[in-house]
Amino acid sequence: MQFKHPEILYALFLLLIPIIVHLFQLRKFQKESFTNVAFLKKVTLQTRKSSQIKKWLILLTRMLLLACLIIAFAQPFTSKSNTFNTTPETVIYLDNSFSMQAKGDQGELLKRAAQELVESLNPDDQISLVTNTAVYKNTTLKSIQNDLLQLDYAPNQLPYDAALSKSSKLFSQTSNLNRNLVFISDFQEQDKDFKASNDSLYKLHAVKLNPVNIQNVSIDSLSISSTTASNTALQVHLKATGSKNNAIPISLYDGEKLLAKTTAVITDQVVAEFTLTEKSIVNGRIIIDDIGLQFDNELFFNIDEPSQINVLTIHEKTSSNYLERLFASDEFQLTNTSLNQLNYSVVENQQLIVLNELESLPNSLNNSLKAFMKQGGYVIVIPATSSQINTYNDLLGVYEINTKEVIIAEKRVTAINYAHPVYKNVFEKQESNFQYPKVNSYFPTTATNSSSVLSFEDGKPFLLTHKQLAVFTAALNADNSNFSEYDLIVPTFYNLARQSLQTPQLYYTIGKENKFDIQVNLKQDGVLKLANESVNMIPMQQYFNDKVSITTTDIPDIAGVYRIENKTAAIANVSYNYNRMESDLSYQDLSLLTNVEVSDSVSAIFETIKSDTKINALWKWFVIFALAFIIIEMLILKYFK
Repeated sequence: MQFKHPEILYALFLLLIPIIVHLFQLRKFQKESFTNVAFLKKVTLQTRKSSQIKKWLILLTRMLLLACLIIAFAQPFTSKSNTFNTTPETVIYLDNSFSMQAKGDQGELLKRAAQELVESLNPDDQISLVTNTAVYKNTTLKSIQNDLLQLDYAPNQLPYDAALSKSSKLFSQTSNLNRNLVFISDFQEQDKDFKASNDSLYKLHAVKLNPVNIQNVSIDSLSISSTTASNTALQVHLKATGSKNNAIPISLYDGEKLLAKTTAVITDQVVAEFTLTEKSIVNGRIIIDDIGLQFDNELFFNIDEPSQINVLTIHEKTSSNYLERLFASDEFQLTNTSLNQLNYSVVENQQLIVLNELESLPNSLNNSLKAFMKQGGYVIVIPATSSQINTYNDLLGVYEINTKEVIIAEKRVTAINYAHPVYKNVFEKQESNFQYPKVNSYFPTTATNSSSVLSFEDGKPFLLTHKQLAVFTAALNADNSNFSEYDLIVPTFYNLARQSLQTPQLYYTIGKENKFDIQVNLKQDGVLKLANESVNMIPMQQYFNDKVSITTTDIPDIAGVYRIENKTAAIANVSYNYNRMESDLSYQDLSLLTNVEVSDSVSAIFETIKSDTKINALWKWFVIFALAFIIIEMLILKYFK
């Protein structure tokens, strides 16, 4: 038991007063003479004994009465902790990621959690609320109740450590506070598990919401498996958790037009294929009918007419046949020219320029190529065996690449950088046993910030890249190298060329950094916009001579097909989809965590917090006891004979 005003307890010394009064009574007895006092002595003794007992009972009741009144004014109370002189402070993290769409006992986990928060909190209590998309600091439930009940799902979930850090920073620095952090989530498995550190600043409460059904089928990805002159084959990849062997319908739409429909029997991973005769699909959608999570039942995509990449090859005397074969497809517009016939005015209209074994680079060409790369153009350098390398270093030095004189020695190309963007999605696995290309001479090259794509057996680069520049360190003609005879040359040059004009893919993932180019000539101060029926936004973009490079990360935040507009004219389409990481309904076990109080109910955790901080006032009981002692004293005075 504790006291709100313990200083009043000093008044208990007043209990000495009735003791003194009773022990030292000042009343004097008067003697009377009787003829026969034998009988009177007996009566006097009996009366005195009864009087003494009555006096001690009255003394006791009065002391207890006075003590109860003093203790009542001191305001006694009981509590589980010493919180009577502290101010409560509560921070709530509410996970509104897509996995919270799963159904619990009383509906969707997120909606039920929001409703329980409204029911458990006092409307005027000061709280701070954190979600994956918003922060409400030092507010009240009354102020944010509508926002809380209408909270929508977020496409990207904060990592657990980031959510804890973000929430804990909302606590004030004021001392003498009773801090509680309530972390509400389904605790789906992430790259890093939820861990509770022993933080003395606050007490951590974890509310783990459990779905009643963990079965879910999702559209994992979409790809073009093959393309011919008459049709295009699309592969839809599905993933499932929970029960299997159920048949699920898959529909393919272009806008509201149904193009095809099929059914797949669900296993861990399923691939369904559609064959299309359409060359382009503007508003493509893949839809499945699944009762699990809803965000992953639809995938948006678009297939636009491919934009041709303008490729210019500059050679000394004769062009290379392998380059003509590599760029012979409809995706490229190839122009071959010799150095002495080069028209410099066409340089700025290209996306890729290949310097094909030139003996030397004139200053005029160097200056033109530097300006070309500043405008976003890409250059591939293939030296000749007899190249005057000092004329190359003027161009290569822009990117801190230095090449020395040729060395005549045979070397094999043995190392492939599989993680390099040039070989992204090229290899299904890393090859360790294959016949290596070789060269008979090479130029030793050093580079500060460049990355090697292909390397010799001694680790020196055979092909390196930096920004818009790709450099081979050896001639590729048949007399010096057999690299052109290997299949590896096809993805190497193809992907180098594709990087020069990154046309939009089938779709992009919201929350990741996405880059693509749009071929357009903008007027001064012109900008491109992303738009659909409901939103209109301006993404981050950089304008070059004949293209605009667009980069998106946080926008858009809603899945769909968006038009790329120049003023009011739609010039292309781009699709965005939600990340599928949350489609796997696997959850972390919190039972082994320490320094955290775990519950499966929002209302239960707030009842616990309230009981921990609740003060049970006892002064009313002592007032009742005081009244009881008054009544007891009255009864003693009246009925005790």
